Amino acid sequence: MNQTTIVGTALDYWIIIGYFVAIFGFGFMFAKFTRSTKDFFFGGQRFAWWLIAFSYIASVVGSYSFIKYSAVGFTYGMSSTMTYLNDWIIMSFLLLGWLPIVYFSKSASAPEYFYKRFDDKSRAMATIIILIYMVGYIGINLYTMGVALNAMLGTDVFWSGVVIALVCAVYVTAGGQTSVIMTDLVQAIILLVAGFLLFGLGLGAIGGWDRFWNALPVLHKLPFAQFNEPHKFHFSGIFWQDGIANNFVVFFMNQGFLLRFLALKSVKEAKKTFLVFLLVMMPLAAFAVANAGWLGTAMVTVGLLPEDLNANQVFVSVAEKVCGPGVFGFVMAALTAALMSTVDTLINAVSVVVVNDVYKPYIKKNAPDKHYLKVARIVSLSSAIIGIALIPVFAQFSSIYAAHGSFIATVTPPMVVAVLLGFTWKRYTSAAAFWTLLGGSIMIGISIIWPVLITPFAHGVDPAGGFKYMRALYGLVCCGTIAVIVTMMTKPKPFAQLDGLVLGTIRKAQEKFKGGKINDEPGRKVVGPLAVKDSVESVSASSKMMEEMKAHVGDLVYVEDARKWLGGLRSIHGKITAVHSDSDPSIYIAPYLINEGELIEGRKHRMEKLF
Repeated sequence: MNQTTIVGTALDYWIIIGYFVAIFGFGFMFAKFTRSTKDFFFGGQRFAWWLIAFSYIASVVGSYSFIKYSAVGFTYGMSSTMTYLNDWIIMSFLLLGWLPIVYFSKSASAPEYFYKRFDDKSRAMATIIILIYMVGYIGINLYTMGVALNAMLGTDVFWSGVVIALVCAVYVTAGGQTSVIMTDLVQAIILLVAGFLLFGLGLGAIGGWDRFWNALPVLHKLPFAQFNEPHKFHFSGIFWQDGIANNFVVFFMNQGFLLRFLALKSVKEAKKTFLVFLLVMMPLAAFAVANAGWLGTAMVTVGLLPEDLNANQVFVSVAEKVCGPGVFGFVMAALTAALMSTVDTLINAVSVVVVNDVYKPYIKKNAPDKHYLKVARIVSLSSAIIGIALIPVFAQFSSIYAAHGSFIATVTPPMVVAVLLGFTWKRYTSAAAFWTLLGGSIMIGISIIWPVLITPFAHGVDPAGGFKYMRALYGLVCCGTIAVIVTMMTKPKPFAQLDGLVLGTIRKAQEKFKGGKINDEPGRKVVGPLAVKDSVESVSASSKMMEEMKAHVGDLVYVEDARKWLGGLRSIHGKITAVHSDSDPSIYIAPYLINEGELIEGRKHRMEKLF
């Protein structure tokens, strides 16, 4: 797999090195915003929708995305966009159910939700599966970046992954979720710009759109792959493995994405974030990561690239062919950005699950918050090291796409079924959740030994492919069957204990979150200078402000620096505990909140009622 051909110029490599240094320093800039585990894990729950939408894109588009989808686009054409354009399937479950329930139930992780919804045993099983999934994902990304650097520099795949892992781990350890979010914002812009720039330069090299389009085989122009062939990339397999299993996993159990959602200032902001993300940002990302593969196919046809071009190296080969000195370095920096933005998210996510669902409940309860923050930083470094150890494992697969697809189809179905039934079906029992996770994992393990078990679920796919993707459907059916059978044979929790944890009880969850009745009367945002007052317990507003916001004492409010471009970086959540005279236009807050939100006294701040 290693090669010795070095592409690019000295300028390109200085740009890549400069990018590493810049993003490293940028990540460290935000360490001052991390004083507690709340900051380290959730970024203080302060951010605006637009900032998180960009940040999400950076986390979705990993290094494997450019390499993997370029390889798929090179081999199969436009249908390579299928896996980025099927997220709408889960939208209603996400926006109307899972996100409000997790946010208002104050569940820091999917395993913690399992603890509240079911019991300790289910939490333990969920923790094991999620940690395997996330650490494995780190390994896939590190392996992919190793392949990319090997194609550029001839460096060893393993040691390239080591360097990337350590860079990410260090700035995540320092700044936590805030560093991840802010660096991912920059990286998202870089990778989208680079993807579109590459396509424009590629069209120019080929000779324009018409020559590019005419150089593609007919099957490469179709938006969907064939139904069940070839076995390496087919529509039915992508639907079950990516459209169903992977999408539910990414948005419902991937702790990295859950943390990003929990970093938003409110559930309303989360709904904005995901609508823009799913309907606007994902189509842009699909084009950005796959077009190098389409260009590669056309370039082979017109003689610009060799016919024996390795699909896994098509992204680097196309970039080197069409980009001049400096531009190639920028595009390669985008590839690095894609890797780091996914790995840093996963490293931070692993630390949350280990601290919240292993260390706190089983090893050391009721320790000071600073102790847990220290443990989280140690775990961040450790997860990077484990990811490094997995690089040789994923190197055994025939392609990066096969490695990713096989891993997802094998690990995720039990969690998909348990999470989905957990918040949609009140009757679903604790025993059923445990056996869905354990029994489903065992059944999937058995299918690896005897793949013939998958045949009835394979839609006629050629078994020579090893059912890489169809194992997902087999796993979903097995887990669903176990879930229903065990549920019917066991006794559920009293429904009163499920308030705020299942569909139909979100209002109850809001009341528990607030600690009182909900005030959802529409109001306006207000602006005023910020001041600190020792006598204020949390937040005090003038009676005029209260009228404009349609707020009452006891309502939850969000106070942020009035400069919108900050995206909520300087902000706090509080509760209206006092009302002062209209003659005083200030927004008063308790002294501890000024430090918690890194707010600047005397500046104009914006305040809005949440509920």
